[in-house]
Amino acid sequence: MTNSNPLKTMLLTLLRVLLRGLIRLCFRVRVQGMEKALAAGSGQNKRLLVIANHESFLDGILLGLFLPLTRPVFIVHTEYAKRPLFRFGLEMLADYLSIAPGNPMAVKQVIRLVESGRPVVIFPEGRITLTGALMKVYAGPAFVAVKTGATLLPVRLDGLSRSYFSKMTNLPRKLFPKITLTILPPTTLPVPEAPNARARRHKAGEALRRLMQEMALARPSQRTLYGTLCNVIRLHGRSRRIVEDIKQVEYTYHELLKMSLALGRLTGRLTEPGERVGLLLPNMTPTLALFFGLGAFGRIPAMLNYTAGVDGMQAACDAAEIRTLITSRAFVEQAKFADKLAALRGLQRVVYLEDLREKMTLRDKLWLMGWALWFPRLVEVRAGSEDPAVVLFTSGSEGKPKGVVLSHRAILANIAQIQAIIDIAPNDRVLNVLPVFHSFGLTAGTLLPVLTGAGVFLYPSPLHYRVIPELAYDRACTVLFGTSTFLGNYARFAHPYDFYRLRYVVSGAEKLSATVREQWFEKFGIRILEGYGATETAPVIAVNTPMAYRSGSVGQFLPGLEYRLQSIPGIEEGGLLHVRGPNVMNGYLKADNPGVLQAPASSEGAGWYATGDIVDVDSDGFVRIIGRVKRFAKVAGEMISLEAVEKLALLASPGGLHAASSQPDATKGEALVLFTTDGQINRAALQKAARQLGFSELAVPKKIARVDALPLLGTGKTDYVTLQRMAAEV
Repeated sequence: MTNSNPLKTMLLTLLRVLLRGLIRLCFRVRVQGMEKALAAGSGQNKRLLVIANHESFLDGILLGLFLPLTRPVFIVHTEYAKRPLFRFGLEMLADYLSIAPGNPMAVKQVIRLVESGRPVVIFPEGRITLTGALMKVYAGPAFVAVKTGATLLPVRLDGLSRSYFSKMTNLPRKLFPKITLTILPPTTLPVPEAPNARARRHKAGEALRRLMQEMALARPSQRTLYGTLCNVIRLHGRSRRIVEDIKQVEYTYHELLKMSLALGRLTGRLTEPGERVGLLLPNMTPTLALFFGLGAFGRIPAMLNYTAGVDGMQAACDAAEIRTLITSRAFVEQAKFADKLAALRGLQRVVYLEDLREKMTLRDKLWLMGWALWFPRLVEVRAGSEDPAVVLFTSGSEGKPKGVVLSHRAILANIAQIQAIIDIAPNDRVLNVLPVFHSFGLTAGTLLPVLTGAGVFLYPSPLHYRVIPELAYDRACTVLFGTSTFLGNYARFAHPYDFYRLRYVVSGAEKLSATVREQWFEKFGIRILEGYGATETAPVIAVNTPMAYRSGSVGQFLPGLEYRLQSIPGIEEGGLLHVRGPNVMNGYLKADNPGVLQAPASSEGAGWYATGDIVDVDSDGFVRIIGRVKRFAKVAGEMISLEAVEKLALLASPGGLHAASSQPDATKGEALVLFTTDGQINRAALQKAARQLGFSELAVPKKIARVDALPLLGTGKTDYVTLQRMAAEV
């Protein structure tokens, strides 16, 4: 509406000023990037479309009060426009146009409005979020932006989901939560290339959805993992039950914090600031508490892979210069690690958790209960977001394990990236069976739920195939992370109703078998979401989601990640993947150069990481893994993918387990060797499968070795180092 009455206009202006001051005072409103909005409003292109996420009934009022726009028009859902109080509040601030999302003429109305030159504000989700994460994004606003060539001004609202004006029922409410408006750089949506209008509209909608996912990363940043834990405790309350382990005791945030501070103080006496401290512990609550405690006191936890054997653990200790190792007598005795522990060289001390408890003095208890527990931020040794948060070790499937140094920034960024595309909510419960020494188990399985208010059940071994489905049923778990191998075995032993509460099942660390995918869908009605990552990226790089899923792919890249493909001679399809983003590691620690941080190497320059994987990216941004660079054999001058060899073996023998390797060959350079658990498979069957798949005759191995079981690492991945040694002896 346009007011012609000067007195009424003056009164409304005064009312806006007073309301802006009141809201700024009550909600401590902070606006970031105001200069971007001013630049967008004063640019040559007078067609401006403001897009924002939708957290509450106050969103429109806040944008009307704090965005420096002249006479903006808000696009409002007809249901909201019918409410007198809502309509009255918006009319005081700006004009509005009420439309129904299902009305085919609505888009034309918005196009005419944008073309008139007035700024238009729209919420592409069409409704207030019920999950706290991005919901369905309508293609209409994207079509408007493309059709009009308008400048897009993205605005991220944060904080209102915790107010009484939101529709969130699984978050603690606050009367006046702190609100942040982050104005991102103006952009445009290019006209998509597609054969018809319907396809162009779809592609434009997908581009807008990815833009809004990028907007989700604009939340106020956290500095450290421990600091983030303190923030989450303040948000959700100390009494919230957050973690449970095999002892079947549920620990609250208060109890987790108490344990973290106590263990951090006690281990701090035995170690030096900045020291990398080895942890040889299973998935238990004290392990998680020690992880946070070490970080709070300026130590760096180094998570040792206890399934790697003595040589693997020794290489890890050498690379990270670990002098102090913390473990548990009960764990060492139960897992029969005493001999392995005694064989490790270079350790100055081995500390047992059982002994630490006895060293808790009266002074420590007074310190803990007197002020540390109630003012936990004062305890933290000041650290920056780029400082090391943890050292994880690569699996060693292609050589000696390397220490991967991940910063606080990398892990927190990866958690934020995951949250931007998958709604892990406080009423979720994650069943984490993946070991915390593995990046997938640490970031996704443990830190993601704990730092978002979701519950987590920590189970010490993924190999208990009968127990884990029962746990999922008994604890009503809603999220499960696993590998293809583990998920396949759970499906074999699970009752069809064991996974009735699961919302998300995410597979990573190895290629998801088509058999496992079909088995889960047929038996449980669940679609497994396959993802892809690396320890060096904290770890997630791409993942399928309910809103963006393509079978046979590992999904789309996470928001905030850039990628480049480098062509490899002899490999026609795809290219070597290089990535850059906030979740990339600081660098490597290697056994041959102990303690020296080596930045990630990439031909693309500083900040880029060469994954070592050959991938292909389709026109919609879905990533398909072709294979590892090191998992190609050069046979008679042609590059043959060992994963392709395994694929044809699986076609020839769906019930068997297969792995391919190579050995030197005097005439052809290299020869293929197939290891299989199927004693009946032969070369004729492999040749038939190769013809069906259109593979070269060179991809059919001449040597077939029967094995009882394939060698596996503790993470469930195939142990290709052992296979290479076995191939040399065939």
